[in-house]
Amino acid sequence: MFGHLSAAFALFPRCLAQPSSKTLSGACRLFRGMEPVIVRSLPGEPKLTISLCLNGSHKHMLRDQDEPLGKALARISSSSAKSLTKAKKTKKSRGEQPGEAAEAAVVKLLSGGEVMLETLPNSEAWRDGAVLQVGDVTFSVHRNPPSFTTAELPLSLLSGFPVCPKLEVEFGNLQDSEFTWFKENPTSTSPEDGPDPDSSWTQVGSQRVHVPSNQDIGCRLKLRCTPKEGERSGLVKELISISAVEAGPGVCTFDNRHAYTAKEAVWPAVRVASYNILADIYAQTELSKTVLYPYCAPYALELDYRQNLIKKELAGYHADIVCLQEVDKGVFADSLSPALDAFGLDGVFRLKEKQHEGLATFFRRSKFQLLSSHDIMLSEALTSDPLHSELLQKISGSVALREKVLLRSTSLQVTVLEDRIRTDRKLIVANTHLYWHPKGGNVRLVQVGVALRHLSYVIDTVAPGAPLLFCGDFNSMPDSGLFQLLSKGAIPEQHPDWNSSGPEESCSVELASPFPPLLSACGQPAYTNYVGGFHGCLDYVFIQPESMKVEQVIPLPNHQEVTAYKALPSLAHPSDHIALVCDLLWTP
Repeated sequence: MFGHLSAAFALFPRCLAQPSSKTLSGACRLFRGMEPVIVRSLPGEPKLTISLCLNGSHKHMLRDQDEPLGKALARISSSSAKSLTKAKKTKKSRGEQPGEAAEAAVVKLLSGGEVMLETLPNSEAWRDGAVLQVGDVTFSVHRNPPSFTTAELPLSLLSGFPVCPKLEVEFGNLQDSEFTWFKENPTSTSPEDGPDPDSSWTQVGSQRVHVPSNQDIGCRLKLRCTPKEGERSGLVKELISISAVEAGPGVCTFDNRHAYTAKEAVWPAVRVASYNILADIYAQTELSKTVLYPYCAPYALELDYRQNLIKKELAGYHADIVCLQEVDKGVFADSLSPALDAFGLDGVFRLKEKQHEGLATFFRRSKFQLLSSHDIMLSEALTSDPLHSELLQKISGSVALREKVLLRSTSLQVTVLEDRIRTDRKLIVANTHLYWHPKGGNVRLVQVGVALRHLSYVIDTVAPGAPLLFCGDFNSMPDSGLFQLLSKGAIPEQHPDWNSSGPEESCSVELASPFPPLLSACGQPAYTNYVGGFHGCLDYVFIQPESMKVEQVIPLPNHQEVTAYKALPSLAHPSDHIALVCDLLWTP
């Protein structure tokens, strides 16, 4: 029966609803000169969908896969007659001569010039390349053509910053698809005025990602995209931005850093970035606006604005591996994943338990292949995995500390990657964001103790001998027990961090790492976090120096750049943290 558009067909271009438009004529030329019938049929699904334009009206049918073809054709004939009758009534209501009553059209489906048997099931009859005849009108059948199931432009557009559409394609791939960008001429009409004639737009780009120029400020953008799979094309989709391009903030804190990363690293070098991007759920609190970041202009804390900066910053690093912390679930799906996919990176996401943000690890798909993931919530692993029974027993002497550790939803994201150039090489990428409290050094020691033991187990069982890359926001300064544990391999039971939160939560544990001493690849910067009331080094990229060595550390912004707007975040920097970026070399 006819009904509302399904999710899959809600993205049909406007040309299907307005067949006289130039867009439709272009689509018809694309489909060999005949109007298209789009058939979506998947094995295992009980229904298939048939969509076409009949007498100027878009029709969408949902039919049983095993229904005889004759029933579907009869429904098309009936619908065609109803459309004609409706059109005649419309003419009569305008005082025009309505003409004779509409008759049901003869409807046939042909393949290779032969009329198909009406007893054939729909699943077999609606073949790619078949021809549908409705009276004297012919349609070309396209079964499962490439089509966009999601197509959206971002709300905020800034000159000089990449516009990355969110696109998902079915029966095709984005790498084959074609894109054309236009900017609106000053005399163009508003979106409510309907489709704009081609003369209202000027072509400005032909890539999947477009960077507006200052000349585009004040103009809306239009994207015309054609989904493809090899040489096979689907219906064109047009997107028009809701807002116009606005002026960008000028020079950002990361612009000078991009001079060191203008090109991708060349094998055997691997470029790594680690970055706490400041979750929107924390940036938008009243505490953030009035206490933590009162110096930051409110609009610069808005998600859409910050996402423009984050996407430009990450794109400019040309990193092969990107570990992000404080990634909102929606930001990963709607913004970062589509954007970084366009720049050649695939990503995986780990949501914190009972939280709306988590960890994301991206990797360049031309260089790495994802083999497996081994994520854990640290507190849950501590109590459920026998690997950590000894550590659990040691800290249980302090009931208060044990309970505090178990309340934390801190996670460890573990990704096993395979080098596409040397498939015998594997890499364990760990990403975490440890407990934040300044007096929580003891909690962080327990958390990293669990993390290290889990990572050792993953390497031994999944990828023996693979080097470890351990990135994240460790919320620990270089003089902390955690840094000593990672860089020296052990801390004594009398280390002051075991008493960091007072005598009630203190304990004495000698803690040893299952790894030889790790190296902080980016050293110990003066700070990686700079806000009004604090600055310090909290973020690190740890490596095993016997497996990888540092080729280049991308300099951090200088102090003048960081403090140009007092502190971070600012209108020139999207987070309260600074990204760590370095080039690493595989050792022979």
